[in-house]
Amino acid sequence: MKAVILAAGFGTRLQRDVSSDASGRFGHLIGVPKPLLPVAQCPLISYWIRALRRSGTADGIYVVTNALHHAAFQQWAEEFPDVQVLCDQTRTNEERLGAVACLQLAVRHFHIRDRVMVIGGDTLFREDFSLRAVEQRVCELQAESEDSCLVLSYRCRDQETQKYGILEVEENLRVRCMKEKPQPSETESRRACPCFYVFSSSSFPLLHAFLEEKKDAPIEARDAPGNFVSWLIPRKPVYVLEVSGRFDVGNLPSYLECDRYFREELQEVQSYMV
Repeated sequence: MKAVILAAGFGTRLQRDVSSDASGRFGHLIGVPKPLLPVAQCPLISYWIRALRRSGTADGIYVVTNALHHAAFQQWAEEFPDVQVLCDQTRTNEERLGAVACLQLAVRHFHIRDRVMVIGGDTLFREDFSLRAVEQRVCELQAESEDSCLVLSYRCRDQETQKYGILEVEENLRVRCMKEKPQPSETESRRACPCFYVFSSSSFPLLHAFLEEKKDAPIEARDAPGNFVSWLIPRKPVYVLEVSGRFDVGNLPSYLECDRYFREELQEVQSYMV
């Protein structure tokens, strides 16, 4: 299995928060891409690399970033010679390719033929998450059907459904559909879907089909990888693995919450996410 970490975002909300903070406490974060933000002991993305190494779940690790932050990621990757960094050649948020196009770029550039684990570069999970458990579940599903894909879900509060993609799931944990930011009254489900997926190799041609279908749509329609997942669900078997929660660093408060957890609550650093 290969791992592709999506790190080509420009972090506009977070940078706006940092720049407007009057305390001056966060000046060291100005211009730092979200995956390279310091979280307790190390950059956020380094938790993923260490867990992928220790778990042995990926035999190729690729990071897709933009031209603005490419040099910073190359410098960071000097510590991890087995990680390959790919630049999408964009320099502003307005010209971004979108996460789905970045995934397709990685699949083509690195000639990926194996199943692929897609990881949001600004996302971390709580300690019950396990890469080995993900691998085991994928193997079980693909023993029944090589087309099977896997997504995660965690329970969100009623008022949070409007912030996330919400999965509706059958009894066997196969996903029936994903509703994008629904009102609480629009669905009984409270299964939020974070940016972590395992796609079968047979899904790769559908990346091109999705992007072709959406090529004239606004960037928002093809940016978030959840839009591709929603489109994929009627076309491939997609199943859920449940986790207790995640950290999605989108703004300054969410970053501070993530940093506090890793400083004060994380119990086993060495086995985290393994």
